[in-house]
Amino acid sequence: MTTSEEQSQGRDQVRTRVHVFRDDALGDLDAVGLAAAIRRGEVSAAEAARDAAARVRDADALLDAVQVRLDEPAHHGGGGGAFAGVPTFVKDNTDYAGLPTGHGSAAFVPRPARRHAPFTRQLLSTGVTVLGKTRLPEFGFSPSTEFEEGPPVRNPWNTAHSAGGSSGGSAALVAAGAVPVAHANDGGGSIRIPAAACGLVGLKPTRGRVVPNAQGRQLPIDVVVDGIVSRTVRDSAAFLAAAELHHRNPKLPALGLVERPGERRLRIGLLVDSPNGVRTDEATRTAVTDTARRLERLGHTVTPVELNVDPRFTEDFLNYWGLLSFLIGATGRTMGAEFDRHRMDGLSRGLRATYAANWRRTPGVLRRLKRTREAYAAAFRGLDLILSPVLAHTTPPLGHLAPSVPYATLIERILAYVAFTPVNNVVGTPSLSLPAPTTTPDGLPIGVMFSGRPGAERTLLELAFELEADQPFPSIRDAA
Repeated sequence: MTTSEEQSQGRDQVRTRVHVFRDDALGDLDAVGLAAAIRRGEVSAAEAARDAAARVRDADALLDAVQVRLDEPAHHGGGGGAFAGVPTFVKDNTDYAGLPTGHGSAAFVPRPARRHAPFTRQLLSTGVTVLGKTRLPEFGFSPSTEFEEGPPVRNPWNTAHSAGGSSGGSAALVAAGAVPVAHANDGGGSIRIPAAACGLVGLKPTRGRVVPNAQGRQLPIDVVVDGIVSRTVRDSAAFLAAAELHHRNPKLPALGLVERPGERRLRIGLLVDSPNGVRTDEATRTAVTDTARRLERLGHTVTPVELNVDPRFTEDFLNYWGLLSFLIGATGRTMGAEFDRHRMDGLSRGLRATYAANWRRTPGVLRRLKRTREAYAAAFRGLDLILSPVLAHTTPPLGHLAPSVPYATLIERILAYVAFTPVNNVVGTPSLSLPAPTTTPDGLPIGVMFSGRPGAERTLLELAFELEADQPFPSIRDAA
């Protein structure tokens, strides 16, 4: 078997590390490297798709990351595009013509999509080869890709643990080496959370940097933005540059291709504990403070910062998340036949009930959330970026955040975990998860997060290049 399974006895169960890197057309290449090899004729797009499909079969047998696998890979780009011939997956909350969009839910039978979503067209403009669709938790609400029925998506670094959410299926495949990059989107951390859990680069772009998300643009506050998860900084940079050729937002500074570290030394704020009062655990705190010391060694200035959001921010964001669940319950028949809101999972039902009990507060919730940009801007006075954890504690074991956990307990656990990422979604600012240099005793990566002003993707990527060059990210192939 070509899948690498390395086992060690955990506290209460065997844990398995899974990767499918091997000597084939993909080798250990990232998307930029593979596209270059295809352009040079060293491998063909068909060979890359064939070998990626074989890797996906092996990885998915242990990770359960794939929702839909295409019998015949879809080739696009006509030989052009930065990622021409690179195999990838689309997340299963985004329409791909001819394939059903299930949103991770058992509440309806999805119909095949009539046309590509706008972001799907933007992704295809980069030249990728689509092999299928990846799994997500129901409607992307959970930070862990788990279900009331069916197996969870497992973390390839340690299959006893969560791969994060909501883009957990995409992150698991990329981390395991099945494909170099995969589609992800982020409405409260859903690019950055699975990137942190799986040791990947996860950049949530500025609102409007890529084409508007098909669901998010219908919301009173558009918190959702699309992107990718990748194993290297240059893949995330190359994706944004290629995507900009398809859609260029004139309201944002042009990005272009970022290829190397920047020369300017930055002023970086350090935020270790969450604005909502959640204290960061020791392993995560150490990863963030060690990163701060690295930045200082590289010549950057790091100073403590406070992000003084409204004390009701967490409650307000939870109510807003409940509004989304309420709207899905009310309009679900547009998604597919026989939609039954009573079959939505425990998290979705609990969020819907939360909103139903508090719907009269909606005008105040929206008003306060929109004012968050003022607190965010105030925190950035005199700063270029802010360094923080991605999550308040390290990646939990499967079951900790399962939708079968009683709602009151589950939401308490979610809020104690997802304590940093939602602010960027509300404000619409770019935010980047990078792997810290060390892993936990359970063999899991830890992510650190950099956040910027609107349109600051270049600054984020230049710093990410510098940190990656200074100390390469942990490799799943070398992990003990």
